[in-house]
Amino acid sequence: MGTKTKRPATQSQGPSKKRKLASTSRTPAKPTKSAKAKGKERAFERTTIEIPKGDRDSEDSGLEDDDFGLMDEYGSGAAFLQTLDEKGISRSKREQDRLRRLDRPVRKAPIDDDLPSVNSHTDDEEVWSSGIEEELSEVDSGLSEDNAASDDDPSDDEAVNTGKTRSRPKQASSDSDAEMSYEAVPRRRRPSWSEGEVVIDRLPIKLGDGRIQRTGPKLVVQAQSEESEEEGPPQQRPEPESKREDITTGARFGRLSVIEVIGNPSRKLRIQYAKEQVANICQEIVSDPENSLGLLRRLHTFSLPEVSSPTHPEPVKNDPLIRKLTILSQLAVFRDIIPGYRIRELTDKEKAEKVSQMVSRTREWEQGLVSIYQNYLKTLDGELKAKTGLEGVALQCLCTLLVEVTHFNFRVNIMGAIVARLSKKSWDEASDLCLKTIISVFRADETGVPSLEVVRLLNRMIKERRFNVHPNVLTCLLHLRLKTELGIRASEAAVQREDVGQKKSKQPKKTKAKGAESAHLSKKARKVLKERKEIAKEMKEAEASVDKEERASNQTETLKLLFVLYFRILKNPAPTPLLPAALQGIAKYAHLVSIDFFRDLMRVLKDLVTRTDGAADARLQGQQPGQSHVPSAEDARFRLSCIVTAYELLSGQGEALNVDLGDFTTQLYALLLALSLAPDVDAGAPSTADMLFRALHLAFAPRAAAPPWRGAAFAKRLLGAALHWPGGAAQRALAFVGGLLARESRLEALLASEERTVDGVYRPDVADPQLSNPFASSAHELFLLRSAHVDVRVRAAAAELADYVRA
Repeated sequence: MGTKTKRPATQSQGPSKKRKLASTSRTPAKPTKSAKAKGKERAFERTTIEIPKGDRDSEDSGLEDDDFGLMDEYGSGAAFLQTLDEKGISRSKREQDRLRRLDRPVRKAPIDDDLPSVNSHTDDEEVWSSGIEEELSEVDSGLSEDNAASDDDPSDDEAVNTGKTRSRPKQASSDSDAEMSYEAVPRRRRPSWSEGEVVIDRLPIKLGDGRIQRTGPKLVVQAQSEESEEEGPPQQRPEPESKREDITTGARFGRLSVIEVIGNPSRKLRIQYAKEQVANICQEIVSDPENSLGLLRRLHTFSLPEVSSPTHPEPVKNDPLIRKLTILSQLAVFRDIIPGYRIRELTDKEKAEKVSQMVSRTREWEQGLVSIYQNYLKTLDGELKAKTGLEGVALQCLCTLLVEVTHFNFRVNIMGAIVARLSKKSWDEASDLCLKTIISVFRADETGVPSLEVVRLLNRMIKERRFNVHPNVLTCLLHLRLKTELGIRASEAAVQREDVGQKKSKQPKKTKAKGAESAHLSKKARKVLKERKEIAKEMKEAEASVDKEERASNQTETLKLLFVLYFRILKNPAPTPLLPAALQGIAKYAHLVSIDFFRDLMRVLKDLVTRTDGAADARLQGQQPGQSHVPSAEDARFRLSCIVTAYELLSGQGEALNVDLGDFTTQLYALLLALSLAPDVDAGAPSTADMLFRALHLAFAPRAAAPPWRGAAFAKRLLGAALHWPGGAAQRALAFVGGLLARESRLEALLASEERTVDGVYRPDVADPQLSNPFASSAHELFLLRSAHVDVRVRAAAAELADYVRA
């Protein structure tokens, strides 16, 4: 067998990547494209780029004769091209980048030392830092952008490597040398080294060559007490904020500030600027009320007596004419932007809950509107009390707001200010305005709440003033809407009630099962029922419908307060000027009270008539013989008011009572003789004659069966009084006597002129009509009226009555 030769073992192949690198290292390098082009320099690798220079006469210049002509003509304008830096222009892009990198500051390598770590301290020690790393961090932050660009550039890497090689000898130095470099760095002062001193590091600065230089610490001495040091570290006092004008008084949106307007030395310009600005503000507010709270406050600023601002703390006095115009402008604005509902204050629960942005904006606007409206009312009330000359305008604004926006907030405050103006005994135009305002509120009241509040305020005011107010104050109470109280349709002659029993019978009766089921509700069911009731209540308020039960309750409370006021006036020991108005109100609203009060009322009225008559007789007895025995108009009105009230009480519900009105009839007959000599019987509204004939018509009403002697006695006394009365009252007396003749045929005996036999004589001086014996005389006063009265109409009426013949 031949010998076998062994093949040499192949070398183990390494990884594919190493194998690839190894093969490339063994194979000879192929000539590259750059090697072929060796000896030639590319354009972008050149340091400079030569600027071509051509001669004018050379053929390579590329210029024609026309171009040279232009150069000769305008060549002086291009002379600046000869001063350009040819070296800088010829420098290539690569050369410029290289020079720019050379100008950059070189980053220093970090210094390694053997100091302990900054975070190696224990909890018991104070925080300590050498400040070296902070300095390096500042340097790193300042050079972060430059380093990012230098990482991609080989020239920067060389510069960094150079810096590293320079720092290697320092790293290889001994420990003492490392501590020396550390000691060269300034240390921070600890707060415990100096009490009352605060160390503040100044900001570092950057030099022109790129190096960062620290400016060192700064010591600030603070004087602190021992208590403040124990409480905590010293705090720096906040710097005072710069004073800045707001929209209320400042110059905003191209407008002058309020101080500039009202502080103008020229009154004409001052008023003109104020008018223009107030008009523009009102127009913007009305166009967008929900975004104009700032303008509302600015408008209110013009109505203040004195105005100040943050930049002008000294108050500047405002012009009265500007204030008047602004107050009236605010009135017009509030009448337009006030919503048709009452804005209530939010509860803590509502403030804490999260709402949408729209609801939040609406709430903010509503609360802001109420606040500004309250300030406006305070300004008006202050003008009423201060009496600076604007009280008339302020009262007019309050009255208008009460009538126009009765439903809105602060209604009771406005009512209180108006009622306070009625508490005077005198009467003027302002009092008349307040009275008309209250009457308008009564007539427009649908719910009964405003009327109740006004009556409560009037009751309190009259009680505190002890009835020393003008009688016209009570006349407004006659306009209360109380005739629909408790389902009653009432007139002054009759009372009708709705058949309430039929309505009740239609309602289904509750069974025991339903009652038992509602009595045993679970806790969850009661909670759900309560929530439903609250929702139903809110929905009812949103509908703004008038609840009949609530209105009836309010009117009942108003009626109670009204009669409490009237009874208090009646029971006053001395007659007050308010008595006729109170009696008139009792006569109008008596059908709304219980019939059980009627007997007490009649007793009180009888005592009043008797007391007034006795006082009048005492005054008449004290008069001298030459004086006329005529009662005053006030006494006559008192007595007539009581008599009219007594008759009207028994003309409605009082018909069911068996009450004798003979005493009131006797008082009326006696009053006729005294009023026959009254010269001002027709004066006033209502006049004494109006009240007299009202009482006569009630006393001789068709339902009242009056005896003949009573009618004859009143006819004789009325004809005698007509001889002294003016034409209007005399005509009314003749007409009333004609009505008595038409009702009672036996009164025709008074018109007879022939002789006849009668019992007794006529007694015209007797106060009782039953004892006067009128049929013993004749109506001879008719012949005097027909022939001697000054009024032609009275003479004609007397002649017609004298010739009366029953058909």
